[in-house]
Amino acid sequence: MQHIDHIGIAVKDFKTSIPLFEKLLNTTCYKTELVESENVNTAFFKTGETKVELLESVDPEGVIAKFIEKKGEGIHHIAFDVKDIQAEMKRLQEEGFVLLNETPKNGADNKLVCFLHPKGTNGVLVELCQTKN
Repeated sequence: MQHIDHIGIAVKDFKTSIPLFEKLLNTTCYKTELVESENVNTAFFKTGETKVELLESVDPEGVIAKFIEKKGEGIHHIAFDVKDIQAEMKRLQEEGFVLLNETPKNGADNKLVCFLHPKGTNGVLVELCQTKN
């Protein structure tokens, strides 16, 4: 793993949350994107070398809506940048980690992504992400 790519934060709505994080981080939201496969809107902020990604559900039954219902708004995941997602997935499986998807999926911000089950990572949802070529 090279570095932290971003921290994902589940929010109820962008109307309130984007202005809040623009003030907090003293920067503007540089990109919003719908990830249809996950039924989620994403909004990105750059702070130093790391990004903050807000996640807003577009489906009341979506994974982010269910997360907020169960745990409230807040940190959803931490994402690590990797050079070779396939190799990293294989390495982590061999180390005993459980992957939530067997093959990389298309994610926001031009990334291939894979999530690790939080039961094996002290309750933290970990995302691996590799920039698409």
